[in-house]
Amino acid sequence: MSEIERIYTVPLGRAWIAQKFRRAEKAMTVLKEFAERHMKPSELIIDPSVNEAVWARGIKNPPRKLRVKMTKDSDGVVIVTLAEA
Repeated sequence: MSEIERIYTVPLGRAWIAQKFRRAEKAMTVLKEFAERHMKPSELIIDPSVNEAVWARGIKNPPRKLRVKMTKDSDGVVIVTLAEA
């Protein structure tokens, strides 16, 4: 299997179900679940720039959606980075 690269717009609106002081944490959980559902990784690595983008406006107000690039190598390791980077 060769390297697979896809660009997704991840809807993070489900993070607003969580308490106000847990939204950014929930947004990261939603992102991980999205990556697992769409890329079927053996291991998932999230780039620190993605984490900083989610937490940039604080714990209460993460973005509603986030555009990311997911790259899967031949070992099944998926790396999530920002699409614009």
